[in-house]
Amino acid sequence: MSAGIITVIIVIVAIVVVAVGVGVVHDGRRRRLRQRFGPEYDRLVAERDSRRQAEAELTEREKRVKGLDIRPLAPEARARYAGEWAAIQERFVDAPQQSVAEAQRLVMAVMGERGYPTEGADQVLADLSVEHARTLDHYRSAHEISQRAADDLASTEDLRHAMIEYRALFQDLLGPAGPAGVAAPAPETVEPVTGQDTVIAAEPDEAGRDPEIMVPEQQTRTSGPQADVTER
Repeated sequence: MSAGIITVIIVIVAIVVVAVGVGVVHDGRRRRLRQRFGPEYDRLVAERDSRRQAEAELTEREKRVKGLDIRPLAPEARARYAGEWAAIQERFVDAPQQSVAEAQRLVMAVMGERGYPTEGADQVLADLSVEHARTLDHYRSAHEISQRAADDLASTEDLRHAMIEYRALFQDLLGPAGPAGVAAPAPETVEPVTGQDTVIAAEPDEAGRDPEIMVPEQQTRTSGPQADVTER
């Protein structure tokens, strides 16, 4: 076998090895992004012109958030915010629209204290997607309902749903917190919060339903600033 043929074979083998290596790197990167971003990965791939473009954008999100001063809440701040949420949810029966607006403001306050920028709806979503992808769709849904509520276009059932959705991100943002790496109890283990008319369960009920805001004695619907109350 001539030296020229041997050289060609070596070059071909080198190209194949490099191609395989690049493929392995890309596959590993893709798996990591899908695991980290979950549904957000699929959503962005569907919206962008190519998978590569979507993955490049998600990688840029990671770089941006890595440069932010994201920090856990101190235990006292976590307890304070949990107490504020409890007060808001207890007011839901009497003032559902106001409660949802307060829930939105509280979520943004927690974001700000943890170091997330809170300006620009799209940027807020992009930043949250890096560490809170599993609850991002909850926030999207709640935010959309809040916008409708501002125009008096949301029913009380819509507002109840918004509270549930805001709570998902709120609990995720509270997260583990504490000095010297001591974790606070996970939100799912917190005792259910009860009020005179409202119960927000911290865990699914015996039928396996998601935690929800329940109004035991009445159901309220809103078609404007004032609510009409009808007995079940």
